Amino acid sequence: MQTEFPPQILITTPETLQAILTGKKIREYLKNVKWIVVDEVHEIADSKRGVQLSLALERIRELCGDFQIIGLSATIGSPESVAKFISPNKEIEIVKAVSPKEMKIEVIHPEPILKDKKIAEKIFSSEDTAARLRSIMDLIKNSSSSLVFTNTREFAEILASRIKILDKKFPVSIHHSSLSKQVRIKAEKELKEGKIKGVICTSSLQLGIDIGSVDLVLQYQSPRQVTQLIQRVGRSGHKIEEVSKGIIITSNEDDIFESAVIARKALNEELEELKFHFNSLDVLAHQIVGLSLEYGSIDVKKAYEIFKRSYFYKNLSYKEFLDTCEQLKQLGLIFLNSSIRKKRRGFEYYFSQLSTIPSLKQFKIFNILDNSFVGVLDEEFVALHGEIGSTFIVKGEAWRILDITEDKVLVEPTIDFEASIPAWEGELIPVPFEVAYEVGKLRSYIAKLLTSKSEEEILNILTQAYPIDRNCAKKMVDLIKKQFKFGIPDEKNILIESYEDLTIIHACFGSLVNETLGRFISALLTSRIGPVALRTDPYRIIIKAPVKIEEYVKEILLKTNPKLLRTYIELSIAKSNLFEWKFVHVAKRFGAISKDAEYGKITLKKIIEEYSNSPIYRETLKELEVEKLDIEKAEEILEKIQSKEIKISFVQGISPLGKLGIIHSFLEVVGPGKPEKEVFSIFKKRLLDTKVKLICLNCGRWGASFKVRDIPENLKCSLCEARLLGIINPKNREAEKIVKKKLRDLGLTKEEEKKFERIRKSADLFLTYGKKAAYCLAAKGVGPDTALRILSRFHKDENEFIKDILEAEKQYLKTKRFWKI
Repeated sequence: MQTEFPPQILITTPETLQAILTGKKIREYLKNVKWIVVDEVHEIADSKRGVQLSLALERIRELCGDFQIIGLSATIGSPESVAKFISPNKEIEIVKAVSPKEMKIEVIHPEPILKDKKIAEKIFSSEDTAARLRSIMDLIKNSSSSLVFTNTREFAEILASRIKILDKKFPVSIHHSSLSKQVRIKAEKELKEGKIKGVICTSSLQLGIDIGSVDLVLQYQSPRQVTQLIQRVGRSGHKIEEVSKGIIITSNEDDIFESAVIARKALNEELEELKFHFNSLDVLAHQIVGLSLEYGSIDVKKAYEIFKRSYFYKNLSYKEFLDTCEQLKQLGLIFLNSSIRKKRRGFEYYFSQLSTIPSLKQFKIFNILDNSFVGVLDEEFVALHGEIGSTFIVKGEAWRILDITEDKVLVEPTIDFEASIPAWEGELIPVPFEVAYEVGKLRSYIAKLLTSKSEEEILNILTQAYPIDRNCAKKMVDLIKKQFKFGIPDEKNILIESYEDLTIIHACFGSLVNETLGRFISALLTSRIGPVALRTDPYRIIIKAPVKIEEYVKEILLKTNPKLLRTYIELSIAKSNLFEWKFVHVAKRFGAISKDAEYGKITLKKIIEEYSNSPIYRETLKELEVEKLDIEKAEEILEKIQSKEIKISFVQGISPLGKLGIIHSFLEVVGPGKPEKEVFSIFKKRLLDTKVKLICLNCGRWGASFKVRDIPENLKCSLCEARLLGIINPKNREAEKIVKKKLRDLGLTKEEEKKFERIRKSADLFLTYGKKAAYCLAAKGVGPDTALRILSRFHKDENEFIKDILEAEKQYLKTKRFWKI
């Protein structure tokens, strides 16, 4: 319709614009464009969507010449760079709001009171968590309309469910990206109409959506970045004359220090610089094919010149451009000589990859004890941490992975919280270097104050310097007091602790730098002592190793040439699950892998090997370096360590700050875990409620289905009175046909003989052990041979017998992927 009757104003997305640019008729109308407005420009500038848009803008410029472009943005840390992104080769004017909006931010740490003990018992949590929950509910009650932001969907769900446990009618709803559109719209509408007083949400309500007047924003735990806090608090008091009010509710000491720094920076508008994707080869590849479809044929150098005008490709070499064209030619997406010409396959590729956002599937989690649905895991989490035996936390409980299928993760409960990875880990945005660095400075500042001031004086100084309550200040001071005898890790001091099989490297350098240094140290350790386990946070690098590694770590940090850090990182990361996962998405954007393709690890390794040294491989490394690492800053830190500007000290045992890193702030939202007795009871109930069918192997004419618990003692065939009864799945009709075929001497195939033999063995077991044989064979993966091993053991009671069956089922689920079926 719009191709025949074009609008005067076209509202579109970067993705739809890609499709529009190849349309013959609408391209003619685009020649008349005079103005382009990019709304919420800060939301896409540092992503590949922004890169894609920048190239689309250059394609429009090629069509219509010059036009005015206007970018609308919230407060942003790199306004000049963002301006260059939308208009790289013209004079730019940055216009800031005339009157800066007043913002009030407070960081609080609710302390438990008497009533919190009862709340804690009701929600199966600690009194500290109960105090935070009570404070949130009180603040919502006392506001007219509020938003409660959490950093992850998991936290939003847990917070909402615990509030509902305390008060089913509490006027609050939930809003996050995994909920259906209808549920989200309902929450928005009810808040706007005043039917509810608050919404617990993630970044899904951070921007743009009209939710009416909000007078208070609560942030549950540290917002992790200054920009994030400003955008969230800015949702309250939305009118210019109103004050935006925000309260950060903190959990542990790490959270308090971090929140204090972020709140101070927010009030002083000290925002993070954006990190851009320069020379993205996968986005470039898609746009090259787009140009070929747009023009039919275009000179290679002309195409290069168009794209090089973009801010993100100003340093793109002609060789890189040609390499990308050559890759597309090999993939059969373009014809290439001195010009780039369209090819039929290019159409399908171009329109299937309009979005740079990878489509991520979710895996359903099932508890093997009772087949109950636990929740979902994102594809990224399964790709990075989905190993048999690894543990994770979801829905406030710890789980161990027993098996992974195409769309399911089978698990069992565990109480191993400390070793478990939170399922929401991938959702957390990185804490910037500048924030972690100031946390280090704040630690050393408090340590210095403790040598010359009274505690009361220090509390007053801290509450004046940072927007924190006295509880926060007291927690900070108490922590530094306890830490004194171990040494204070700060911006200029790295503390390395040894505790059991863990080495904790305290480093106040932020998420990306610590991840980079952690991978670097781990790579060199692995080459010397074998595999090690790594975990990092903004203030620590934690390594689990089979031997003591302090001396190795010291040597690595003090003697390795910082210029080799990039090489070691690239070599080690290329072998990681993270690289494999990223490679798939980059390869899909290139068209090397079809959009819906899924590959096993072995096949994927072969594909990666095939594309080593290709633009696809290089872009995967580059994307990881932008999003997950900070190699340049890590090199700088290494240089400062070796020049003694940053000092290293060692200590045996674990300090208060070390314990914080091991315990994790996520224990804030987990329950106590199911005791072994309860786990066993769940499995026993499922086993006894499982249906089995018994069929007569003597006459072949009788069969009956029972729940295991209801199988009569001394059961026999009602027709021939034989007790030779085979045990099968009630849905297995083929088994009954095979038995009848065998008894009539009609001849069985080799496969049928195997199946009959299994049924015969089950009948022998039932003849010998009776109902107990059905107990065993009702479990997953327990066949007659395994059942015989269990049945032939001595068990002092029924529970001990069933525990053996549970262990056999778990063993099957752990090993079934390695069996030939």
